Amino acid sequence: MEPEVISPESIQSEDSQEKSKMQQLVQNQRTHFNTGKTKDLEFRLKMLRLLKTAIVNHKENLEAALKADLNKSETESYATEIGVTIAEIRHYISNLRTWVRGQKVPTPLFFLPGKSEIRYEPYGVCLVIGPWNYPFKNLFGPVLGSVSAGNCTVLKPSENSPHTAAAIKNMVSEYFDPEYMVVIEGGVSETTELLKERFDYLFFTGGTEIGKIIYQAAARHLTPVTLELGGKSPAIIHKSANLEVTAKRLAWGKFINLGQTCIAPDYLLVDNSIKDQLIEKLKKVIVDFYGEDPSTSPDLGRIINKHHFDRVKGLIEGDVVFGGDSNEEDRYIGPTIINNVKPDDKVMQEEIFGPIIPIIGYDDIEEAIDIINKRPKPLALYVFSNNHGARKKVINSTSSGGVCINETIMHVGSPYLPFGGVGNSGIGAYNGRTGFETFSHRRSVMTRSFMFDVPQKYPPFTEGKLNFIKFALKRLF
Repeated sequence: MEPEVISPESIQSEDSQEKSKMQQLVQNQRTHFNTGKTKDLEFRLKMLRLLKTAIVNHKENLEAALKADLNKSETESYATEIGVTIAEIRHYISNLRTWVRGQKVPTPLFFLPGKSEIRYEPYGVCLVIGPWNYPFKNLFGPVLGSVSAGNCTVLKPSENSPHTAAAIKNMVSEYFDPEYMVVIEGGVSETTELLKERFDYLFFTGGTEIGKIIYQAAARHLTPVTLELGGKSPAIIHKSANLEVTAKRLAWGKFINLGQTCIAPDYLLVDNSIKDQLIEKLKKVIVDFYGEDPSTSPDLGRIINKHHFDRVKGLIEGDVVFGGDSNEEDRYIGPTIINNVKPDDKVMQEEIFGPIIPIIGYDDIEEAIDIINKRPKPLALYVFSNNHGARKKVINSTSSGGVCINETIMHVGSPYLPFGGVGNSGIGAYNGRTGFETFSHRRSVMTRSFMFDVPQKYPPFTEGKLNFIKFALKRLF
């Protein structure tokens, strides 16, 4: 059975009961925001510390929920969801005093005496819609930006990870007033009603097609948005790569969360001279990581639901050189390698979001670059190479949300790097200071003295005044 999806038409329709509920919820948050309380720096820091406390105290409940939804191990849950979020909160707390100071900028000569600055101010009431694959981290990552910027926030976790959504709601409702932060559970109908309301900022993480619908809904209110989407993130393996390390990093990046990661290496472009060697090393690494029978490994997740299980399983065809096994009852699909894939094969027509590694060989790196550039711009691009020239060529000849050299996924863990897509893979970015700035309005403020008023700017205009203006504009900046 196909899952329900949001449609543009449904956003136009009215459901009076739900509409009243959502309207009141948003109005309550807007009223609270207008008190000015959330703008205070000490209040923001207090809320960040409170959120950290809430997560620590609910850690076991969250881990159990992630286990139930995605079969995440305790280690994976902590490393990729809970622990990393706590670390991010510490980063926000340590740096927020510096970030909120704003930025003093030069004032042009003919505007003196005066001064200019850019202030960071909260938008107001923000809606953050999270995905199901990292249902905690990819919901609270943006929320940290909203909180640090001084906004009120409505959180909408994915209905496809119901245990985690319930755990998040229990945590937030215990520690925060709904006028400041609230969680809305539910599916398409609840999200649809939320999208009818006017928010001051909207942040969505999910698929490209739903992202387009979210964008249309935001446009009705001219609400600014960030869209964190996805796509097929390629990995180029150059003949100069260290294959031992490359195989481990590729396997780790691909099979963490059983491939259900928006920046997982989706397909490999491998120099034909090393392709067979890499395949053998990948096989060995998979066994080293997950054993001879990966289905029994406690460190391998499960596909989120039957719909996605059927979809991913249907992509396994062709020259399968490893894996390919599955268990519908357990929603298990084993780590799979498909060799000799062609760009027009079925597995290359959509983002895989599962534990399948398609391998395409190339003889010249220009071939690999051409394959990438014929497709929509990916969220991530990976290059494994010890050749500086090859790395530079790939980076300069392609476009992607981010690039990681000789590694996978790790770039998203740095709070000093913005994380976001380009084109079909997303609009805008977040992470660390970028997250704070994403949820902040950059307000321009110029202050001028009453002294030295320039008469030439006032009518009636004369040729002499025009000549002065021409002279001034030549020396303005």
